[in-house]
Amino acid sequence: MLNKIILIGYAGANSEMKFTPAGIPVANFSLAVKEVYKSGDGEKKTNTLWIRCVAWRRWAEVVGEFVTKGKFLFVEGRLQLRSYQDREGKKHDVTEVVITTLRLLGPPKNGNGAKPAESSKAAEPSDEGDNPVNEVGGENTEAIPF
Repeated sequence: MLNKIILIGYAGANSEMKFTPAGIPVANFSLAVKEVYKSGDGEKKTNTLWIRCVAWRRWAEVVGEFVTKGKFLFVEGRLQLRSYQDREGKKHDVTEVVITTLRLLGPPKNGNGAKPAESSKAAEPSDEGDNPVNEVGGENTEAIPF
């Protein structure tokens, strides 16, 4: 069986990043996906669907840093159904997309918060001593074929 979903849309708000009690990062945001269709009488209609998205570990860090309101995003993941109880004891069912791939597609829809192109690069260690390959007992760099 296959559980895979691909969405393209705009982030509805800035992402929220938290940590589990075990220290694992998790980030959430809502994605607005627009559907345009013609009604029975030929009138053009637009329907916006709001999708809850959740990212874990490294993807959560990426989401927390780059996903802000209005960002145009490509999201790939799997559907997850979960339940929880609120403070009054009422049960709630939630359907969300667990992100496996995320791409920033372009400037934000509202034109705010665009970062310079160089900010999308992966973070580089600030000091060669911070690079785990350079640690004593680290990886043997002579065995790397490039």
